[in-house]
Amino acid sequence: MLKTIMSRTKLRHTWPLHILLLPGVIMLMIFSYGPMVGFVIAFQEYYPTRGFFGSEWIGFDHFVYLADLPDIREVVYNTLFISFVKIVTTLTVSVVVSLLLNELRLKYLKRYTETVLLFPHFVSWIIMSSVLIDVFGRQGFVNNIINTLGLDRIFFLGDPNWFLVLLFTSNMWKECGYLIVIILAALTSIDAQLYESAMIDGANRWKQTIHVTVPGITPIVILLTTLSLGNILNGGFDQIFTMYNPLVYSVSDIIDTYVYRLGILSAQYSLATAAGLFKSVIGFLLIWLSYRLAEKYANYRIF
Repeated sequence: MLKTIMSRTKLRHTWPLHILLLPGVIMLMIFSYGPMVGFVIAFQEYYPTRGFFGSEWIGFDHFVYLADLPDIREVVYNTLFISFVKIVTTLTVSVVVSLLLNELRLKYLKRYTETVLLFPHFVSWIIMSSVLIDVFGRQGFVNNIINTLGLDRIFFLGDPNWFLVLLFTSNMWKECGYLIVIILAALTSIDAQLYESAMIDGANRWKQTIHVTVPGITPIVILLTTLSLGNILNGGFDQIFTMYNPLVYSVSDIIDTYVYRLGILSAQYSLATAAGLFKSVIGFLLIWLSYRLAEKYANYRIF
């Protein structure tokens, strides 16, 4: 009874905020939850001319057919591999750069470096990929330098090994800045008295970093790692779609690009929806697992 009274009292004071949220909730329902009705075509032999109600219901046939496709295992492997390497490399580089920036004593230089590193995060992959293609293409800036030195041009965007190197390094270039800001914020929360105690005990800067700084940012690193598990099936569609080509499908074709080719290019709407639904269900389970791990190891809770 007391909780009900308190809730009503709180609502009486906060109802204007709920009204402000209403347009966002309506847009979320229309553009995010409304289209989820389309998942039904994964269980139908869907024809656009017949619609949802006129198409034949075939159950899980598309899922069975999808599992038997010869390239589906390669697509799933590529998705997991690319996502895993991106998480590991981006977090590792972010932690190392954050620790180095934390040692800078010139504040203006530190802030300038943070700004430069953060800027690529706000640039779309369309622009980033255009720059990369111009720089690393067959007639690009890098290959022109290589050719000037008398060496053979390298097909960075057509060789699977070079393409993966370019994929991972460009992702680090774009996303590390955002993680660095988060980790630097965690560094500011470390009690200065811990460093003073370490200095009294004779610890140099290296030992202070190992025994004070690293343990201080460990919870946020664990949190970022566990929350990244929820996106492990994404792989980075924007980046790969704007950079890849048929020559590197064997190492770069992920679930999202596979669904795009099935649904948009091949007009196999039901099969593409089945693949997308499979990814969504597994992604939901991974998000649930990541939040459980974040709560257990980093004491992180949404509410």
